[in-house]
Amino acid sequence: MYYYLYFLLLLVPCLVLSAWASAKVNSTYSKYDKVANRSRMTGYDTAVRLLQRGGVTDISVNRVNGRLSDHYNPVKKQVNLSASTYGSASVAAVAVAAHEIGHVMQKKERYFPYLVRKALVPITNIGSRLALPVVILGLLLDIFLWGSAGLPYGTWILYAGIALYGLSTLFMLVTLPVEFNASRRAEKMLVAEGILAKEEMPAVRKVLSAAAMTYVASLLVSLVYFLRFLFVILSLARRND
Repeated sequence: MYYYLYFLLLLVPCLVLSAWASAKVNSTYSKYDKVANRSRMTGYDTAVRLLQRGGVTDISVNRVNGRLSDHYNPVKKQVNLSASTYGSASVAAVAVAAHEIGHVMQKKERYFPYLVRKALVPITNIGSRLALPVVILGLLLDIFLWGSAGLPYGTWILYAGIALYGLSTLFMLVTLPVEFNASRRAEKMLVAEGILAKEEMPAVRKVLSAAAMTYVASLLVSLVYFLRFLFVILSLARRND
């Protein structure tokens, strides 16, 4: 029973961090979405220009519904910008658009962590980068864990489940350098192309740093659950021996 208390002591701060990170990214984006950039370039203008300057000609820039739903789809060769980014000439919109182009350049230059994450996608089949789906998955695995302890071959099934859960944690771990690197690329490209002035870069860093914290929080929640299930599996193994 004590291990469960320790688990909660680790999990609760991670959940608090996750909630704070989600609120932070929304508030930071909202703040700098009201600040027009000096070049008056929109998110769409920024993405197209950076693609051209990067020598990328086979990627389309599209508008999708939602807010902060921006993403790069390497399979369809699309950079999809949310409605809040596509036509906005704010500092926040330009920062987010440049970040997505950072992912395009990672693929073009075969950035190793990006390639690893791409290879893990079909295996883990995990699309969410927020903590809540990770918690739900953990709870479902927890129920299965206790319910199958006495079933034939149940232990081996649990080993497989922990391994799969571990892959999702690994995916999130690899995601961190990919996202941080894309942000660094975005900052360099924005200044190099004269889209933003150096005086505007602190705001860009705040927007991108807030977004990065959501990935950190998701990783921590996933890691806490993975360690908990691993501990229980090892305990069962010792008991069976």
